[in-house]
This record gives sequence, structure tokens and C-alpha cells, in this order.
Amino acid sequence: MKLEHVFADITVIGGGLAGVCAAVAAARLGQKVSLINNRPVLGGNSSSEVRVWVCGATAHGTQRYARETGIMGEMFVENQYRNPEGNPYLWDLIVLETVRAEKNIQLFLSTDVHEVEAGGAVDDRVIHSVTGWMMGSERKIRFESKVFIDCTGDGLVGFLAGAKYRIGREARDEYKEDWAPETADDITLGSTLLFYTKEADRPVKYIPPSFAKDITQTTIPMKRVIRSGDSGCHYWWIEWGGELDTVHDNDRIRDELWSVIYGIWDYIKNSGKFSADKMTLEWVGAIPGKREYRRFEGDYMLNQNDIIAQEPFEDRIAFGGWSIDLHPPQGMYAQESGSKHLFSDGIYHIPFRSLYSSNVRNMMFAGRDISATHVAFGTTRVMATCAVIGEAAGSGAAVSIMKGITPRMLHRDHMNELQQIMLRQDASIIGIAGDDPDDLAKSAHVTASSTLDRIAIDTNAYIRPLDKDIGILFPVQPSLESVELLLDAAQATTLEVELWHTGKGENYVPRELITKAAALVDAGSEQWVKLALLWKPDAARNAFLIVKANEAITLHGSDKPLTGVLCFEKGAKPIVFSMLEDHQPDQPVVQWSMRNWIRRPLCMQVTPNTEAYAASQVTDGYIRPFAGPHMWLSGNMNTDEPEWIKLEWEHEKEIGEIHITFNDDVNEDLINLHHHRTPFDTIPEVVRAYRIQALINQDWVTVAAKQDNHKRKNVHQLDSKITCKQIQIWIDSTNGGTRAEVAEIRVYAL
Repeated sequence: MKLEHVFADITVIGGGLAGVCAAVAAARLGQKVSLINNRPVLGGNSSSEVRVWVCGATAHGTQRYARETGIMGEMFVENQYRNPEGNPYLWDLIVLETVRAEKNIQLFLSTDVHEVEAGGAVDDRVIHSVTGWMMGSERKIRFESKVFIDCTGDGLVGFLAGAKYRIGREARDEYKEDWAPETADDITLGSTLLFYTKEADRPVKYIPPSFAKDITQTTIPMKRVIRSGDSGCHYWWIEWGGELDTVHDNDRIRDELWSVIYGIWDYIKNSGKFSADKMTLEWVGAIPGKREYRRFEGDYMLNQNDIIAQEPFEDRIAFGGWSIDLHPPQGMYAQESGSKHLFSDGIYHIPFRSLYSSNVRNMMFAGRDISATHVAFGTTRVMATCAVIGEAAGSGAAVSIMKGITPRMLHRDHMNELQQIMLRQDASIIGIAGDDPDDLAKSAHVTASSTLDRIAIDTNAYIRPLDKDIGILFPVQPSLESVELLLDAAQATTLEVELWHTGKGENYVPRELITKAAALVDAGSEQWVKLALLWKPDAARNAFLIVKANEAITLHGSDKPLTGVLCFEKGAKPIVFSMLEDHQPDQPVVQWSMRNWIRRPLCMQVTPNTEAYAASQVTDGYIRPFAGPHMWLSGNMNTDEPEWIKLEWEHEKEIGEIHITFNDDVNEDLINLHHHRTPFDTIPEVVRAYRIQALINQDWVTVAAKQDNHKRKNVHQLDSKITCKQIQIWIDSTNGGTRAEVAEIRVYAL
């Protein structure tokens, strides 16, 4: 058998979203990458072979301003634009094209790596190569590189290399995690198979296979929700194998899951309890979607306390926001709930030290095998979070190679540089400002055609009874004097409010009470009622105004959203399995829900004027909301007069590249398949058409332009360098938004 040799700077093993993002990130930083996947399609559990929703920090809309940016964000937005119906095969193409767009990536599909050459002492191992068999092509390929990234999910490469790892649950005392068991064990989360259904144009019979399980003889119908119209991830709870070995017992687990799927369908079609005469099976998965197996040991083990405290690691390189989501070992046969959830008050941070091996010097990892305890893994395991971890691992591997050092040395000596490189790429890091010394925009004076300088929402489109506490979040910069609300009163009454701030800049729920206010309200309609609320924070902050329930009052709302302003309603404490109640504290992000308020703010007016949307925000280093919007908003767009934003330097600059990041509303929850349908294909706030002009020899010259834009970040490498003192970006139209909204502008000589 002929043995082929492939040499690259970085070898990424595993073509799920973590591996894809790792490979793309490294390739964009100039490194040659071998990306190896043991399946014929990319995407891992999100692919058409398994079809799991790509969930992430938004937690299906529970966390605010939490959608991922960077490479994962690009795929979310592109899929929304091209595949709003959530066709799984079109999602495959989005992922594949993201990889094929990078000339530095050599892709090897259907290639199963099962040999690793490594050497060195137990505590100082080095991987020399990995070898894979390309199924269907009868090719045996040896891959050599300087750094290897294990994105296999199961952690096979690291295991064969001798990397330290764990399987199962840590004991409670090891990390003081109150969601961990008293004693360590080898229990993991189980695997799942999904199925799709469709409605036919005539009755369809169903004769179950001989191996279909009679689910009426199990606990499933009593403990799980079964509906005739559900399919896909609605049946995430068809889970089993947590008490087995999810790798070595994979076929046994698959067979059990198949027997249950065909048994559930028999129950739906033939029990007489459902209206399903014309329904038929469209697709049944054949590859179990694994949740958990090996977790490697890095220089830091992320744990439950880090998640709940939202530990702001100095080496943070990614974020998550999904709940700590743990399932019973018995899966679908368990007597208790199929899952239990514990949320942090906002997004949490992931450290770089959890992405490289503690004992294999040239091995990194990304995805569900990172250095985290079983409890912390309960949140980091979701795919969009795995993807942003992948981007961080790929970026870290690339910078390590550039400097000729190990990932551990990179953490020790060059962490800020890595973070700044990632921020330049629009990566998902929260609370760290971009401070690139090569960014010429930092030294420019910024002006704009107009600026939104007052928070005033007065387009009256609907009414809402004040039958429960309502929350309104808005930025305060630099101070607050009063808030006015538009309302009706059925009788004379008193309107009561509380002003809170959210504490951490990444949080959007009330944390600390600032002041209270009340106002007498006469009976009548469409009254603007003013409440004195004095607050001058030490820095820009988000205010959270709680409008107390009052059955005599009806509030007026708008259908015109305003970036930075969100509305919520306070619901009841989430209901969980009673035996877990001691471990289920109040969760503000669940209690304060905005699911009924998306893009529908209440009518309000705030004084004094705000600086939260000033033109200077485009160079303040923040590329996404953090204690405020951090972006420029123009006044309302005028179809006859385009808006503009201008950068001006004291002396002439040589310019070769311009970056523009538009607002793509990271509060909007996008999904790759079928969880919900977003009513637009392109985020309305994204700028659709724009031009970049430079003042050259007293003439304004167009150096770049774009029509029909739907992307958040656009990088323009000019055909030839220009020398000028001013550049001006003209915003000709948006995709439906009423203002020009720009998050960041960067300018480079190179």
C-alpha cells in the first residue's frame, strides 16, 4: 500500500464546527492547514447526517446580545441569507464553502485517523504525525505538522498521543461544584438519533420493523412529550448510553435508539391517539449524535464556579451562554426530567489555558473535548460555543507557529497579542477593547453627517396591559435625569418604577438597585408620564428600569426597534424536577424574558441626551455591546441624502486596507435548521449599500464600494495604496433599518 505524505503548518483532525473554525482561523492568519474529517460531509453533529441545531450563547433567546461573531457568526448570517428555511443540505454547503474559500486549507474528507506517532516523556510529549485511511479511495496518508489540533470530539488523537484526559463525572469536592456527584464515576451524557417527518397528500400506512420497541411498555410516554407534528431536535430527549461507553458501545447505543424511534413512530401512527394519517417518515439518522466522551486536561480546568461567577479570565478567548445542561444517565428511560438547567446571569468566558494539553507540547484541542469538568462541559459542549473555541484554538496555533513557540509559551508571553489579533478578525471575545497599534483609525478624528443623541421611541403601534412587572434596558452615557412613558390609565393611580443597573458589562438583568420613583397618573389615554431618576455612573452603563405591575395602566409600544433598548417581562420561577430544587436558585435571565418583546420596545423618552451612539464609538475598540451599544447610529436615514462618517488625520497616511464592521444585531437569535423562522433573510440594521471615498489631491475619489451587502464585517484591500488625510464612508441604504449603524472602522497601511 502506497503511503502518501502531507506536510502543513497545522493539522486539524475533526471536521465538525470546532475543526472547521480552527482550520479557517489558522488559514486566514497565513498558515498552511490540513483539515481531516472522517465523514464525507463537514459540520459534525450539525451536518445533514445528524441534524442537530447549532445552539450557542444565545440559548434560544435567553441570553441577550450573545450571538457569536467571527467565523461562526459569518456562517450563521450566510445561512440565514441563503437558507432561511433551514434545509440541512444547504447548511452542509455553507460550511463546505467556508472551508473551500481558504486557499491555505487542504481538505481531506472520508479520512479516518487512527494512528498517531508521538514521543517524549510522560509529562512532555510531542506529536510527530498522524496517519489516516481515506475510505473509498484506498489512500493511506501520513500528516506531519508543527501543531496538531484535536477536534475529534471523542479525543482519539490526544488519547493515542498520550495526552492526559478524563472520562465521566468529577467528585463534588474536587472543584467544589454543587452540581457534581458526591463520588466520581464514569457516567457521561448519552447519544441521540433524530428523525424528520412530513405531511403526504394521501393517507400513509406504517408497519413497524420487527425490532421496533413497544414504548407503551416503557416509561417514555409518561415522562416525555410526544406530539405528531414534532420531528428533528424536538426529540433531543431520545437519548441513551450515558451508563455505557459511548464510543466502544456505539453500535449498541445506535440500535437501541433506532428501536425507540421506530417505536415512537408506531405509537404516533397506530395508537389512535394522534392525527397522523397522512404523516410519514422522511429521514431517520444513522449516526448517533454523541454528547460526551474524553475531556483533555489543559493548564486550567474550567468548572461550574467559573461559569456561574462569569470569571473574567485575563486569557479569555471565547464566550458561552448556554445553560449548564445536564441529563440523567438513563436518558429517555429516566424517571426524572430529561435535563436540568442552570444559567449564569449573562455570558461567561473561556480561557486559552483550557485549549492546550498539559503534557503534549504541540497539541491543542477544541470542541467538546476541551479542558473542563463534566459540569462545566454541560454548557461548553453546544456547537456554536465549540465553534468559537475552535477559532481561538486555530488562532492560537497560528500565532504560536509564527513565533516559533508552544501554546503554553504563547499564553505566558503573548496573550494580549493573540487577543488583539482575534479581535481584528471579529472573534467572539467580550469586554476586551481592540487596541491594535497598527490601526490608523485610532489616531483619527471622527465626525458624522448626523448622530442619534436622544433615546426617544414614540411610534405608537400597540398597547400592552401592565399586568406584570415590565423591564426596560437602555444605555446611560454619561447620566440619567428622567424617563417618560406613554400610557393609558383606566382610573387615577400611581405609577411606580425601580432603576437598577446590570452590574457586569456583559449582563442585561437587574443586579443592584439605584433608586425608586413614583408618579401620580390621572385617568386618560396616551399620556406621557415623567419619572425623575437621577443617576450618574462612573462609566457607561446599562440601566434596567422595572415598571411595577399596575392593572389600571396600559403601556404603549412601538414596532420600530432601537439598538441598545430592550424590553422584558418578569415571569415565574422556572419549574424543574423537585429533587433538584435545592440546586436550582433563581435565574434572572430566565425570569426576565423578552420572547414577547423582540424588536417591539415600549414608547419612552429619556433625558438628558446620550453619547452612547456618538461617531467616536467606531474607534473605541469594542466591536459588540458591552455596558452599552458601542456603535455609531445616525439620525433617521433620508432617502435623498445618504449618511456618512468621516475619519480625518492631522498628517497624511498611507492606506492599503479598510475594515468596516456593521451592526448585525447580535441580540437576534439565528438558527441553522428549524427551531424557529426569523422573519427576514438579512438583518435589517446591516448596511446594504455603501461607498468609501478618500480625499486625494483635493478630489474625493471612490476607492471601494459595495452593493447588496448582507455581511457584518467587510474588509477592503485597495487595488493600490493611497495617501490621504481623510476618508469618508457613505451609507446609501440599509436592509430595512431606519438608521446607519456602524460598530467599528479600522484602517491599515498594509
